[in-house]
Amino acid sequence: MSLGFSYQIEGRCSCSRARAGVFHTPHGILETPRFMPVGTLANVKTVTPQHLEATGAQMVLANTYHLHLQPGEDIVAEAGGLHRFMGWNGPILTDSGGFQVFSLSEMRQIDDEGVTFRSPRGGELIHFTPERSMQIQAALGADVIMAFDECPPYPASREAVEAATDRTYRWLERCRAAHQRTDQALFPIVQGGVYLDLRQQSAAAIAQLEAPGYAIGGVSVGEPAHLIEKIVTATTPLLPDNKPRYLMGVGTHREMVQAIAAGVDMFDCVIPTRLARHGCALVDGQRWNLKNNRYRRDYEPLDATCPCYTCTHFSRAYISHLLHARELLGFTLLSIHNITELVRFTQRIRDAILGDRFITEFGHWLTPQEAPQS
Repeated sequence: MSLGFSYQIEGRCSCSRARAGVFHTPHGILETPRFMPVGTLANVKTVTPQHLEATGAQMVLANTYHLHLQPGEDIVAEAGGLHRFMGWNGPILTDSGGFQVFSLSEMRQIDDEGVTFRSPRGGELIHFTPERSMQIQAALGADVIMAFDECPPYPASREAVEAATDRTYRWLERCRAAHQRTDQALFPIVQGGVYLDLRQQSAAAIAQLEAPGYAIGGVSVGEPAHLIEKIVTATTPLLPDNKPRYLMGVGTHREMVQAIAAGVDMFDCVIPTRLARHGCALVDGQRWNLKNNRYRRDYEPLDATCPCYTCTHFSRAYISHLLHARELLGFTLLSIHNITELVRFTQRIRDAILGDRFITEFGHWLTPQEAPQS
């Protein structure tokens, strides 16, 4: 039983399954639908918590696998948990470490007990099990924690995906048994690769379990966008309507609109800070490379409609200069703007849902087949 968590739906779109809600956690609320920035090592890259709060971000992510390797969950626990350690007072979500562990294809062995892999840092053998993942996440102290799952790559055979999906469910039962902290919400994860019947079986199985929220995993691992859309559209309606639904690793404008139309509430992705480190700004869904010469004498803000610190203080020319000079401030300013862009985008969608204008204002991101009916 997780205490301090609840979800209320405040409005619905009359022409799709999109909904707007509020997810309550012990460290504050998450207004949905909402984009959540990724802070892998207990920091959102190049951005301070003060900057992050100003973007409108409400919940951030951290990575169980990476924090286990550095600095170690014991150090985070001694510091008072992730919130105190990283200076972020809002809600935090940690993944289980499953995706990162399974991406080590040349360095790991899987069996029903768990996964054994060689540390990419020191070379020592590390054994991850569902119970160990729960122990690490309990020590880290995030508000929302994820079940330890097997995330098969794309492409993978049906036989391999079926085995991984079955193992994910059995591991979920062990995670639930090992989950002790009532101030942490454990989300189960739907798997099944690109096989819709396996996805639907997985979703139906975990929907029978009482949980504070539910996640859809194993997308954005290499499959084409149209398959992601099919997976999300077929899977989301099978998850409980009265709980938040989290689509893991997705954060483009089009993918989020398609998923919101299917009933998804929460998103995360490394896109905003990764693009920033490559000199790119997100402006109304477009990607602008500020290293291009066209911006060197462009004295307009990145986006005149954006209220972020970057857009209200600096020009495109200045950011271009910082990038050409390899000044780290350029990455910070672009990260601030890019995070703000995605948070504002989902906030505008939320406002449109509450006013029943979702399809009117955001339908151009959809084709007729991509707006599922209620």
